Amino acid sequence: MKNNKIVIYIGILAVGVLLGWLLFSNSPVKETEHNHNAVAETNQMWTCSMHPQIMQPEAGDCPICGMDLIPAESSAEGLMADQFKLSENAMALANIQTSVVGNGQVEDNAIKLSGKIVENEEANAVQVSYFSGRIERLNVSFTGEDVSKGQLLATIYSPELYAAQQELITASSLKESQPALYKAVRNKLKLWKLSENQINQIESSGKVKENFPVYATVSGTVSEKLVEQGDYIKQGQPLLKIANLNTVWANFDVYENQLNLFKKGQDISITTNVNASKEVNGKVDFIDPVLDAKTRTVKLRVILKNKDGAFKPGMFVEGKVKGVTSSLASVVKVPSSAILWTGERSVVYIKANPNEPVFEMRQITLGNSIGDNYEVLEGLNDGDEIVTNGTFTIDAAAQLQGKKSMMNKIGGKMTTGHEGHLGMGNTASENNENHSNMNERVEVSNDFQKQLKVVFNGYIQLKDALVQDDLNNVVAESKQLLDDLSNVDMALLTDRDTHKHWMAIEKKIKADAISISKTSKVEDQRRYFKSLSAHLANAIEVFGINEIVYHQFCPMGDDNKGAYWLSKEEKVINPYFGGEMLTCGEVKQIID
Repeated sequence: MKNNKIVIYIGILAVGVLLGWLLFSNSPVKETEHNHNAVAETNQMWTCSMHPQIMQPEAGDCPICGMDLIPAESSAEGLMADQFKLSENAMALANIQTSVVGNGQVEDNAIKLSGKIVENEEANAVQVSYFSGRIERLNVSFTGEDVSKGQLLATIYSPELYAAQQELITASSLKESQPALYKAVRNKLKLWKLSENQINQIESSGKVKENFPVYATVSGTVSEKLVEQGDYIKQGQPLLKIANLNTVWANFDVYENQLNLFKKGQDISITTNVNASKEVNGKVDFIDPVLDAKTRTVKLRVILKNKDGAFKPGMFVEGKVKGVTSSLASVVKVPSSAILWTGERSVVYIKANPNEPVFEMRQITLGNSIGDNYEVLEGLNDGDEIVTNGTFTIDAAAQLQGKKSMMNKIGGKMTTGHEGHLGMGNTASENNENHSNMNERVEVSNDFQKQLKVVFNGYIQLKDALVQDDLNNVVAESKQLLDDLSNVDMALLTDRDTHKHWMAIEKKIKADAISISKTSKVEDQRRYFKSLSAHLANAIEVFGINEIVYHQFCPMGDDNKGAYWLSKEEKVINPYFGGEMLTCGEVKQIID
């Protein structure tokens, strides 16, 4: 009886298992297939929270740090394959600025011109010293400081002025018997811009003053400091450049085939990138009578009132002249700050959506240089809006999101960090054939590469000084880098386009190095060093130095905006925080 019950129980259990298998065996498979199809339909990509440049089609571990990958944000925002979007906060932090291109765009019976704000030369002044000596005290602390007429600018010790005062005291006792001598001594002091009151005070007191003040002869803003405290100066030597920015000039380049459209006194409305909706009305004040034979353009000038300081020298502006008609084809030109060069390619970033921060790389063909601008033969049209400030930041964002960029002209995942070398023309590793067309290394002579390598070595010395927080050495090394840069022989570049590319990059490197050499604030030095690193990296990628260079990145540099730098070794030594965070960062690229 007992054995029969056991057999019955086993039979019931077997029947239950069989029914459960029949009823539920297909559910997991269907559910798995459903989930798989759902993921496939949404094209879900997976990324790393620490390394957002990593994009994988399925979950797993980050190939750089080993962390679990997380779902990437969906890009279903109506964007094209190579377009990407930045947040408004990122735009503000990186100081991204855009401009509408086009010189001579005829639209709605109006012609548009691109221009630039410069100082009003008629309102500028140079403050000079009227006697030689040593600057005992300089009362102007920094460029950009406002000064008023009659304000004390400096105090100078002058040996020749000291001797002239003694002559006056002696001559004053002889003014009755030798009035001509007495008058000559007084006139001598007046030539040195001493006032009647100062001369009378010296004569009545019978005491010689050791130091003499220098007062501002005009009111304005200090645009350049030409001396420092303790410097020895000569008579007539400039001390300061003072600009009166109550009025500024807006300079526009007009091509010779458009000159008949403009005349003096013509009305023109001007807008800026800062406030594109606000128009300022002005009149054409001057049309240069001399044509620039190199650029084939003529300067057209408008004087603008600027008491509220809305117009800053260097700012890009757009002018619109109404009531003109022309069938002439316009020539598009862009500022050099908007262009990125990589070998034979020149690229810019256009704002694809005028109402949203959506960007896309565009390859262009350049023509002649026009001052700080370049003529664009192909790739852009009148009215296109391009990035003119923060171009390297935009390019970095494109790289991290796997879009077309200066370094990656085909889009998709980019080799980074320890995963391998980025292909660099004929020097690319055989293991990186898929990346061999990302950067197009131009062929230059070994002599030019050796000279560029000297500049790179100077850059490394500058970086090491920043690592050690040695501010004085930073200034010294930046000046040495400028010397090394000046020794690069551009005549070694025989190709016209290559020569032009180097000149543009060299100009930016030089400007950053000069800025570093003129500041003693470590925050400013590191900010300029970040820009210098970007431009030198571009130069090494394009021209090469026959040495492996490590391109490193710290996401916390530059107030969490992120900052790159170059190194001779793979080990990370961060120059942006001194001794605080020396190992913060990673290798992003190996330039072979």
